[in-house]
Amino acid sequence: MALDEFFALHKVFTFNEFVAFLLARKPSKSSTIYNLLTYHQKQGHICRIRRSLYCSIPKGVDAKSYIVDPLLIASKLADDAVIGYRTALDFFGKLHTVQNEFNYFSRKKEKGPFVFQGITYRAVSIPTAIKNSKQIDFTVKTFDRQGQKIRVTTLERTLVDILDRPYLCGSWEEIWLSLENIEYLNLDAVVNYALLLQNATTIAKLGFYLESHKEELMVPDQYLGELRKHIPRAPHYLEKDKKKPHKLISMWNLIVPSSLLQREWEEPDENI
Repeated sequence: MALDEFFALHKVFTFNEFVAFLLARKPSKSSTIYNLLTYHQKQGHICRIRRSLYCSIPKGVDAKSYIVDPLLIASKLADDAVIGYRTALDFFGKLHTVQNEFNYFSRKKEKGPFVFQGITYRAVSIPTAIKNSKQIDFTVKTFDRQGQKIRVTTLERTLVDILDRPYLCGSWEEIWLSLENIEYLNLDAVVNYALLLQNATTIAKLGFYLESHKEELMVPDQYLGELRKHIPRAPHYLEKDKKKPHKLISMWNLIVPSSLLQREWEEPDENI
């Protein structure tokens, strides 16, 4: 009965969590613990996701057809896992298109991406400046997800992280349309986190984005002025592909693709 309660409360769980639960009730041999796991796997009560990671299967559901919540999986792939980038946007309901790659921050180094049920899970290193500042949890919040706790970067941090590492987040069209789903931002948190990263190009990208959406996000000039103090001294490219047409945005010393400035992904008005 106790294990039924454990499985009900732990949609996704680690081997260590399973062991801790059993040992909290009575001393158990390693062989007994492994035998219990094997038994419940064979009975279809749980499913092995990868080494030391399992999910519980609701009663009456076929384990082979059960789809596990990928956000719960991502949150359990490392002890210090923090969901970020497009995956954080997905959690907050701001992602423009469905994704099949889930990202999470972790100090733990993975050999490569991990795939389960058609979803790719990729560990992303914590920015060096954040580690050095000893503020790894800056603008990270804990949320309830199906009765379990998951850690997610706030929209404020997610916005800056995406601009800092856009290669993790798809095309600029996808990035822009997803970020534009964010209707409100704590601008103090946005600017403070950007300055914490100590990356002049990222600060310029953020300034350009906020200035471009000044009315929608109600951005006071004081925030733009603070960001301008830290932009690159020489023009920097927004993206690495320099063959496409670009334009210099002198206010931010940022060279931006013309396709982004002109929003070429938008369909022309049929009435014109």
